Amino acid sequence: MLKRIDHIYLSVSDFSRSETFYDLVMQELEQHKGDKAIAGEPHAHYLGPQFQLTIRPAKTGQKHDPYTPGLHHLCFQVETMTEIDSCFEKLRAVGIEVSPPKRYPEYHPEYYAIFFEDPDGIRLEIVAETSARQALESQWDELEEFLNPLQALLKNEHHNP
Repeated sequence: MLKRIDHIYLSVSDFSRSETFYDLVMQELEQHKGDKAIAGEPHAHYLGPQFQLTIRPAKTGQKHDPYTPGLHHLCFQVETMTEIDSCFEKLRAVGIEVSPPKRYPEYHPEYYAIFFEDPDGIRLEIVAETSARQALESQWDELEEFLNPLQALLKNEHHNP
């Protein structure tokens, strides 16, 4: 029934500072921007073909802590490892401190990603699509199990040639 994340709102401690950061990042990552205020407060809406990321002023100036209840990190996806390398180069070229692209086999053998933080310390990630994610999408209608459905499907496929 659920298809994808439609939009995510992030509350930021200093709207102008964060808008400058996100304008730079999102323009480099080929997104577009809307600036419609909501309830009299400024908002920046970064638009992609599959989702929207919006920033809005926070009610307090407290720095983000990913280990308190709430958002831990936000991950965007690109199709290939080459695109990860390109994102890394684009972000680094405009002065964003970003981790070098590398594999993270503890997540998945193909997991290839970069990480960086926004001005409030919200961790942002960009990952290349993995075969597991592709399989989930292409075989979605065949999944029956709630827990570990892809593993169950693959196990059944190997037992029923």
